[in-house]
Amino acid sequence: MRLVASVLMLLLLQVAPSKPKPVEYKETRLPNGLTVITHEDHSTPVINAQIWYHVGSKDEKPGKTGFAHLFEHLMFKGSAHIKPEEHDKIITNAGGVSNAYTQDDVTVYWETFPANYLEKILWMEADRMATLDVSEENFKSEREVVKEERLTRIENPPYGDLLELLYDNAYDVHPYKHITIGSMADLNAATIQDVREFYKTYYVPDNATVVLAGDFKADQALDEVKKYFGDIPRGQTPIVRSTAKEPPHDKERRISHPKAVPLPAYVAGYYIPADGDPDSYPLTIASNILSAGRSSRIYKSLVYDKQLAIQADASGNFTEDPNLLFAILIMNRGASIAEGEKALNAELMRLTTEPVSDMELEKAKIKMRGEYAFGRESVQEKAQSLGHAAVIHRDTATVNKEYELFMKVTKEDIMRVAKTYFRPENRTVLVVTPQATK
Repeated sequence: MRLVASVLMLLLLQVAPSKPKPVEYKETRLPNGLTVITHEDHSTPVINAQIWYHVGSKDEKPGKTGFAHLFEHLMFKGSAHIKPEEHDKIITNAGGVSNAYTQDDVTVYWETFPANYLEKILWMEADRMATLDVSEENFKSEREVVKEERLTRIENPPYGDLLELLYDNAYDVHPYKHITIGSMADLNAATIQDVREFYKTYYVPDNATVVLAGDFKADQALDEVKKYFGDIPRGQTPIVRSTAKEPPHDKERRISHPKAVPLPAYVAGYYIPADGDPDSYPLTIASNILSAGRSSRIYKSLVYDKQLAIQADASGNFTEDPNLLFAILIMNRGASIAEGEKALNAELMRLTTEPVSDMELEKAKIKMRGEYAFGRESVQEKAQSLGHAAVIHRDTATVNKEYELFMKVTKEDIMRVAKTYFRPENRTVLVVTPQATK
């Protein structure tokens, strides 16, 4: 057995990607507060542009949830010089791709396109930053789209609301209490005035970061950014960030939720520190060991060996403020919640009492090396890394520092963070039991 493990370790080391090259970049802040980050990559004649608005569901007020995600949709409904849906069509017709996403802390718009289209893309992004058509018609039509998305993703799937229920019960005061898509009641109650105020407050240059990566000259690209974004005025409405800090929890929270589901489900959320905290790096490695792939500890134990669950995984949600590492079990037919919880807890407690194996630690690090290596080959991934470092960490230089922090994680670090965070009193547990429907 030791010989097999040794051979596997050698194979892993042979295929392990080398240390990624640092991302060279230039960073500038315009007089109107817009941050501009550029990275030259002349390997292919394409560019990835990303506009990071520092606004997510965390910035929404009680009773007005879902606005950040709603705006992701509204941003494609036209501006002073661009017709509705034309933004995507222009990029697609040029052979490019574009999309957007909303998270707890940010809303990001991105496009990858031929390098000779840079000036036109910057003009389009500046046009919708400055002159978005926030009309009653656009607002109402996109609100219906978001409501349908909520039905499709959250309300109709049997287990679609597990994380919404978990977060609602795990948080008392922090706005992570509500998920990004918002509630149906808040979407129905939203007014055009609410939406216009949201746009006026957050979609301003001093709350935005433009990231460009690809085939251009940095000085020329910066001149073009200044040309189209430089005259957009700073925001006039002060941005008031939530300062709410979730108080420490000194005992387990346990919620039972009967629901019309085919099989029982168990969800446990453990409070963890923010993205970039020193403990976030060993916790990420621990999460990979627990749940990255079908050979991971949780999947192998609960799905393959004990056959207690048909789904078993864990994931750390690392964000600007402290969040949750959550584990989700969908029980196998005939298996009880108690059996699944006991087996899951046993795997979590193993991390606190015995060091992970050399092969497990190396496998998790090789996964991180691979992600970094492949990420450094893509202009989109490099732009993503720069934007994340600048906005979430508030320090763009961390784009080239985190790799070493992951590689320095030791077995002792993993045991330490497991003991610190995987405590019963540090978790919220959601138990979903099948309920017969009429």
